[in-house]
Amino acid sequence: MDLIELFRDSNKYLNKEITVDGWIRSNRDQKEFGFLDFSDGTTQEHLQIVYDNTLNNFNEITKYALGSSVEVKGVFIESKGSQDYELKANNITLLGNCDADYPLQAKGRPTREFLREIAYLRPRTNLFQAVFRVRSIAAYAIHKYFQENGYVYFHAPLITASDAEGAGQMFQVTTLPLDKLKGEIDYSKDFFGKMTNLTVSGQLEAETFALAYKKTYTFGPTFRAENSNTKTHASEFWMIEPEIAFCDLNQDMDIMEDMLKYVVKYVLDNAKTEIDFFDKFVEKGLKDKLTKLVNSKFTRIDHKDVITILKEADVKWEFEPQYGEDIAKEHEKYITEYFNGPVFIKNWPKDIKAFYMKQNDDGETVAAVDLEVPGAGELMGGSQREESYDKLVTRMKEIGISPEAMDWYLNLRRFGGCVHSGFGMGFERLLIYLTGVDNIRDVIPYPRTPNNCEY
Repeated sequence: MDLIELFRDSNKYLNKEITVDGWIRSNRDQKEFGFLDFSDGTTQEHLQIVYDNTLNNFNEITKYALGSSVEVKGVFIESKGSQDYELKANNITLLGNCDADYPLQAKGRPTREFLREIAYLRPRTNLFQAVFRVRSIAAYAIHKYFQENGYVYFHAPLITASDAEGAGQMFQVTTLPLDKLKGEIDYSKDFFGKMTNLTVSGQLEAETFALAYKKTYTFGPTFRAENSNTKTHASEFWMIEPEIAFCDLNQDMDIMEDMLKYVVKYVLDNAKTEIDFFDKFVEKGLKDKLTKLVNSKFTRIDHKDVITILKEADVKWEFEPQYGEDIAKEHEKYITEYFNGPVFIKNWPKDIKAFYMKQNDDGETVAAVDLEVPGAGELMGGSQREESYDKLVTRMKEIGISPEAMDWYLNLRRFGGCVHSGFGMGFERLLIYLTGVDNIRDVIPYPRTPNNCEY
């Protein structure tokens, strides 16, 4: 049986014989008895197995190595030790031995850097077992939220001929023999007959579904060929991107706040053991931080007003805040502390935002929003999308995007267009916030970063 079921309904199995399958986390053998620290991966909690010399293979059991898989039959009883329960073994069978060069030995705590080098084994450690279980629970919560609220789940294409952000930092997809090419490349001879790339966002395609289903969302991998080695950047990461028709910027912020609170609360309610583990060993006060967010009222403030607050602050900034420009990490931190909670910064300068964002009447700003949360900074970004065909064409030409290449996107404004909005949230950034584990490489099973593509 699974340990999660055993611990969930302990009284049901008390003083009864059960069988469990799992792995040895430690083996402490004495002269006449011993203890196995046992885990089966279904829960963060471990089970203590007690065995003694009445077992026929007692001497063999004392030599079972950490990491070995075993089947244990015994009686589930109340413990006289520090744990609540233990299993008094009647029979222990070795299923898979573990060699002596197993990297995860009991002595010493391996560093996260070392564990990245053996990423195929790190889910067996307490830290990463908790991280990736929370990743699973949070992913389910995201789907649950949108499905319960009538959204259609849209699978955005991973190979695309468009650059949603206009950033140009994309991975090219080709079947051309790169080692033999010389001079100008003829993309008409490539597999798709044109230059194609891995997607940086599913947003533009999701808009097509929003204008058919009213509410849609993507949740899948995206790619950035950005040569950055920070704790928050990866070349492959997952994005949540809802798109909603008949929705303006204020309604968009309502949904952003509601979704985030729902997901955080779901994780608090359904990953209690893991959150307690993080709170104790990774980030002190994590549980209080997450609980406070769920109960917070999110502030809404214009970008220009944020800059005014920053300029008037009695702080010596490393990067001086300026009207018309982006804000730095130190500014994000200050503004969430200033309002003592999450902050929506809205109506951003047009020149530093994407081409598809709704142009405000002042001609200088767009109806864009970033959500800043205490302890993490920017967590989500969204906007009302420009519904005017003429304004969108003019803006695309201003920044060098070909309207002809994006005619399908422009046609959404011609064929029954309407006010619509959406937002994006990097899943790994959410996980950093939920777990306190501060490096994106440690919340992705197999991270893809510059000069690193193992497994």
